[in-house]
Amino acid sequence: MGQPESREYRAPQGSELPPGQRLQRGWPVTHYGPVPKFKPDRWEFRVFGATADGDKRCWNHEEFSALPFATVVADLHCVTKFSMLGAEWGGVAARTVVALAPPAPAVSHVMVWAEYGFSANLRLDDFVSERTIFATHKDGELLTAEHGFPLRLVVPQLYAWKGPKWVRGIEYMTADRRGFWEERGYHNVGDPWKEQRYSYQEEPGDGPEL
Repeated sequence: MGQPESREYRAPQGSELPPGQRLQRGWPVTHYGPVPKFKPDRWEFRVFGATADGDKRCWNHEEFSALPFATVVADLHCVTKFSMLGAEWGGVAARTVVALAPPAPAVSHVMVWAEYGFSANLRLDDFVSERTIFATHKDGELLTAEHGFPLRLVVPQLYAWKGPKWVRGIEYMTADRRGFWEERGYHNVGDPWKEQRYSYQEEPGDGPEL
Protein backbone atom coordinates (compact mmCIF):
# COMPACT_ATOMS: atom_id res chain seq x y z
CA MET A 1 0.00 0.00 0.00
CA GLY A 2 1.09 3.58 -0.53
CA GLN A 3 2.43 5.79 2.23
CA PRO A 4 -0.16 7.99 3.98
CA GLU A 5 0.44 11.63 4.81
CA SER A 6 -0.25 13.19 8.19
CA ARG A 7 -3.10 15.68 8.49
CA GLU A 8 -4.47 18.21 10.95
CA TYR A 9 -7.55 17.76 13.09
CA ARG A 10 -10.73 19.11 11.44
CA ALA A 11 -12.89 21.31 13.64
CA PRO A 12 -16.36 19.78 13.86
CA GLN A 13 -19.70 21.43 13.33
CA GLY A 14 -22.47 20.93 15.87
CA SER A 15 -24.72 19.23 13.34
CA GLU A 16 -22.23 16.37 12.90
CA LEU A 17 -22.99 14.76 16.27
CA PRO A 18 -25.70 12.08 16.25
CA PRO A 19 -28.28 12.23 19.06
CA GLY A 20 -26.97 11.31 22.49
CA GLN A 21 -23.29 11.63 21.50
CA ARG A 22 -20.61 13.93 22.91
CA LEU A 23 -17.48 15.23 21.20
CA GLN A 24 -14.29 13.45 22.15
CA ARG A 25 -10.80 14.82 21.62
CA GLY A 26 -8.33 12.01 21.57
CA TRP A 27 -9.22 8.39 21.10
CA PRO A 28 -10.14 6.29 24.15
CA VAL A 29 -9.22 2.62 24.12
CA THR A 30 -12.34 0.45 24.40
CA HIS A 31 -12.43 -3.29 23.90
CA TYR A 32 -13.36 -6.54 25.60
CA GLY A 33 -10.63 -9.04 26.44
CA PRO A 34 -6.85 -8.94 25.88
CA VAL A 35 -4.98 -7.32 23.01
CA PRO A 36 -3.80 -10.07 20.63
CA LYS A 37 -0.14 -10.35 19.69
CA PHE A 38 0.45 -9.79 15.99
CA LYS A 39 2.46 -12.55 14.30
CA PRO A 40 2.94 -11.50 10.67
CA ASP A 41 4.11 -14.92 9.51
CA ARG A 42 0.85 -16.49 10.76
CA TRP A 43 -1.55 -13.69 9.87
CA GLU A 44 -4.10 -14.38 7.14
CA PHE A 45 -7.15 -12.55 5.83
CA ARG A 46 -9.90 -14.81 4.47
CA VAL A 47 -13.03 -14.26 2.43
CA PHE A 48 -15.34 -17.26 2.59
CA GLY A 49 -18.98 -18.30 2.73
CA ALA A 50 -21.27 -17.64 -0.23
CA THR A 51 -18.64 -16.42 -2.68
CA ALA A 52 -19.45 -16.04 -6.37
CA ASP A 53 -17.26 -18.99 -7.40
CA GLY A 54 -17.79 -21.11 -4.28
CA ASP A 55 -14.13 -20.86 -3.26
CA LYS A 56 -12.50 -18.93 -0.45
CA ARG A 57 -9.85 -16.26 -1.04
CA CYS A 58 -6.89 -15.71 1.27
CA TRP A 59 -4.15 -13.09 1.59
CA ASN A 60 -1.15 -13.25 3.89
CA HIS A 61 -0.03 -10.01 5.53
CA GLU A 62 2.42 -9.09 2.80
CA GLU A 63 -0.17 -9.69 0.09
CA PHE A 64 -2.90 -7.77 1.86
CA SER A 65 -0.53 -4.88 2.51
CA ALA A 66 0.17 -4.72 -1.24
CA LEU A 67 -3.48 -4.02 -2.10
CA PRO A 68 -4.34 -0.46 -3.25
CA PHE A 69 -4.17 2.09 -0.43
CA ALA A 70 -7.24 4.29 0.06
CA THR A 71 -8.16 7.06 2.49
CA VAL A 72 -11.51 8.12 3.91
CA VAL A 73 -12.16 11.15 6.09
CA ALA A 74 -14.95 10.07 8.41
CA ASP A 75 -16.27 10.20 11.95
CA LEU A 76 -16.34 7.41 14.51
CA HIS A 77 -19.31 7.10 16.85
CA CYS A 78 -18.98 4.78 19.85
CA VAL A 79 -22.10 3.32 21.46
CA THR A 80 -20.66 4.45 24.82
CA LYS A 81 -21.65 7.95 23.60
CA PHE A 82 -18.37 9.54 22.50
CA SER A 83 -17.81 10.67 18.92
CA MET A 84 -14.47 11.40 17.24
CA LEU A 85 -14.92 13.65 14.21
CA GLY A 86 -12.92 14.20 11.06
CA ALA A 87 -10.36 11.40 11.30
CA GLU A 88 -8.54 10.28 8.18
CA TRP A 89 -8.57 6.50 7.89
CA GLY A 90 -6.12 4.79 5.57
CA GLY A 91 -6.08 1.20 4.41
CA VAL A 92 -7.93 -1.05 1.97
CA ALA A 93 -11.42 -0.09 0.85
CA ALA A 94 -14.01 -2.78 1.48
CA ARG A 95 -15.04 -2.38 -2.15
CA THR A 96 -11.55 -3.46 -3.21
CA VAL A 97 -11.91 -6.73 -1.31
CA VAL A 98 -15.39 -7.28 -2.74
CA ALA A 99 -14.11 -6.69 -6.29
CA LEU A 100 -11.31 -9.24 -5.82
CA ALA A 101 -13.50 -11.80 -4.05
CA PRO A 102 -17.10 -11.08 -5.11
CA PRO A 103 -20.14 -12.47 -3.31
CA ALA A 104 -22.77 -14.71 -4.82
CA PRO A 105 -25.88 -12.91 -6.12
CA ALA A 106 -27.99 -14.07 -3.17
CA VAL A 107 -25.70 -12.55 -0.52
CA SER A 108 -27.46 -9.97 1.65
CA HIS A 109 -25.17 -9.72 4.70
CA VAL A 110 -21.55 -10.01 5.77
CA MET A 111 -20.10 -11.33 9.01
CA VAL A 112 -16.80 -9.68 9.89
CA TRP A 113 -14.56 -12.02 11.87
CA ALA A 114 -11.79 -10.90 14.20
CA GLU A 115 -9.33 -12.39 16.69
CA TYR A 116 -10.69 -14.49 19.57
CA GLY A 117 -13.86 -15.27 17.63
CA PHE A 118 -15.28 -11.76 17.78
CA SER A 119 -17.69 -10.93 14.99
CA ALA A 120 -20.07 -8.25 13.72
CA ASN A 121 -22.82 -8.64 11.15
CA LEU A 122 -23.45 -5.98 8.51
CA ARG A 123 -25.91 -5.51 5.72
CA LEU A 124 -24.11 -5.91 2.40
CA ASP A 125 -25.07 -2.36 1.41
CA ASP A 126 -23.27 -0.97 4.47
CA PHE A 127 -20.24 -3.13 3.82
CA VAL A 128 -19.83 -2.04 0.19
CA SER A 129 -20.31 1.65 0.98
CA GLU A 130 -17.59 3.82 -0.52
CA ARG A 131 -16.71 4.95 3.04
CA THR A 132 -16.22 1.48 4.56
CA ILE A 133 -12.53 0.71 4.94
CA PHE A 134 -10.22 -1.90 6.43
CA ALA A 135 -8.03 0.59 8.25
CA THR A 136 -4.33 0.22 8.93
CA HIS A 137 -3.71 3.92 9.63
CA LYS A 138 -5.38 6.86 11.35
CA ASP A 139 -4.35 10.40 10.47
CA GLY A 140 -1.26 9.14 8.66
CA GLU A 141 0.00 6.97 11.50
CA LEU A 142 -0.14 3.20 11.87
CA LEU A 143 -2.81 2.01 14.23
CA THR A 144 -1.59 0.94 17.64
CA ALA A 145 -2.25 -2.59 18.83
CA GLU A 146 -4.80 -1.26 21.33
CA HIS A 147 -6.71 0.40 18.50
CA GLY A 148 -6.74 -2.65 16.26
CA PHE A 149 -3.38 -3.04 14.51
CA PRO A 150 -2.80 -4.60 12.07
CA LEU A 151 -6.35 -4.21 10.74
CA ARG A 152 -9.68 -2.85 11.91
CA LEU A 153 -12.87 -2.20 10.00
CA VAL A 154 -14.31 1.31 9.99
CA VAL A 155 -17.97 1.69 8.99
CA PRO A 156 -18.59 5.42 9.56
CA GLN A 157 -22.36 5.31 9.10
CA LEU A 158 -22.79 2.78 11.95
CA TYR A 159 -21.75 2.63 15.60
CA ALA A 160 -18.11 1.66 16.02
CA TRP A 161 -18.75 -1.86 17.39
CA LYS A 162 -19.82 -2.74 13.83
CA GLY A 163 -16.19 -2.25 12.87
CA PRO A 164 -14.21 -4.82 14.88
CA LYS A 165 -10.55 -4.49 15.76
CA TRP A 166 -7.99 -7.14 14.73
CA VAL A 167 -10.01 -8.29 11.72
CA ARG A 168 -9.08 -11.61 10.12
CA GLY A 169 -11.73 -12.09 7.45
CA ILE A 170 -15.27 -11.80 6.19
CA GLU A 171 -18.02 -14.33 5.59
CA TYR A 172 -20.63 -13.74 2.90
CA MET A 173 -24.11 -14.73 4.07
CA THR A 174 -27.41 -15.24 2.25
CA ALA A 175 -29.34 -14.60 5.48
CA ASP A 176 -28.66 -12.38 8.47
CA ARG A 177 -27.44 -13.65 11.82
CA ARG A 178 -26.21 -11.78 14.86
CA GLY A 179 -22.57 -11.19 15.69
CA PHE A 180 -20.84 -11.20 19.08
CA TRP A 181 -22.27 -7.97 20.54
CA GLU A 182 -25.57 -8.33 18.73
CA GLU A 183 -26.11 -11.64 20.54
CA ARG A 184 -25.46 -9.81 23.80
CA GLY A 185 -28.09 -7.14 23.53
CA TYR A 186 -26.79 -4.59 21.04
CA HIS A 187 -28.92 -3.42 18.13
CA ASN A 188 -28.68 -5.54 15.01
CA VAL A 189 -28.30 -2.54 12.68
CA GLY A 190 -26.56 0.11 14.82
CA ASP A 191 -27.38 3.39 13.04
CA PRO A 192 -26.17 6.23 15.31
CA TRP A 193 -28.43 8.81 13.66
CA LYS A 194 -31.43 6.71 14.69
CA GLU A 195 -29.75 5.99 18.06
CA GLN A 196 -30.07 2.25 17.52
CA ARG A 197 -28.04 1.15 20.54
CA TYR A 198 -29.83 -1.88 21.99
CA SER A 199 -31.80 -4.86 20.74
CA TYR A 200 -34.98 -3.87 22.63
CA GLN A 201 -35.19 -0.89 20.24
CA GLU A 202 -35.40 -3.11 17.17
CA GLU A 203 -38.38 -2.89 14.89
CA PRO A 204 -39.66 -5.56 12.48
CA GLY A 205 -37.07 -6.09 9.78
CA ASP A 206 -34.11 -4.87 11.86
CA GLY A 207 -33.04 -8.33 12.99
CA PRO A 208 -32.69 -11.86 11.57
CA GLU A 209 -35.88 -13.79 10.92
CA LEU A 210 -36.59 -16.29 13.69
